[in-house]
Amino acid sequence: MKKAVIPIPDKDFDTTEVAITWKILKTNGIEIVFSTENGAIGETDPLLLTGVIFGQLGAKKNAIDAYHEMQKSAEFLHPIKYNEINPTEYDLLFLPGGHAKGMRPYLENKTLQDKIVDFFKLNKQVGSVCHGTLALARSINPETGKSIVYNYQLTGLTKSLEKLAYYLTKWKLGDYYRTYPEYLQDEVESLLQQPSNFKTGTSSFIPFLVEDRNLVSARWPNDVEKLANKLVERLNAAV
Repeated sequence: MKKAVIPIPDKDFDTTEVAITWKILKTNGIEIVFSTENGAIGETDPLLLTGVIFGQLGAKKNAIDAYHEMQKSAEFLHPIKYNEINPTEYDLLFLPGGHAKGMRPYLENKTLQDKIVDFFKLNKQVGSVCHGTLALARSINPETGKSIVYNYQLTGLTKSLEKLAYYLTKWKLGDYYRTYPEYLQDEVESLLQQPSNFKTGTSSFIPFLVEDRNLVSARWPNDVEKLANKLVERLNAAV
């Protein structure tokens, strides 16, 4: 049986990116282990369950249903700590995103970043979406002093999507949609060999992903089903 580890923050992860991926991986017989910084049970961004503003911009019903199902699963209720992740034990590392401020400890955790580097050195399958790509880009290869994805093509939350969500909601929620003052795309591009390695796709509303060697990355929740199915396909094809 193939085995995947999904690191998440203690709070504010994206409902769809975690729950839909969990559902698709589990349905396809992949064993899943969740991981949080200190072994606490994670919680999604609550606004994504109720609707960010006027009941809109939240997770869709299928994602919310999957989240409530996931909450009852043994793997979600018994996460391991980041420092307990042993990359040799897993076939897949999946890095989800989210945008509320509770994501910051996950995105800034040096222990997790070191584990990410180890997965790449072992050429293990890695998937990322949204701010998960920022966790990748911040993971520095000690041998080169550069990001472990320095010469990769990839994607993540695009500046256009981040700007749109921010400007639609700032009058009510302030900087809720700005995890950091710098847009994700700008920071990630600054850590790549060339900015053009960050791909945005032709339309935000057509599911999109980027494949490069052991990495498959996507932009936001609308891409997640396509991403999760691609990861299953890759795992099944691996010897």
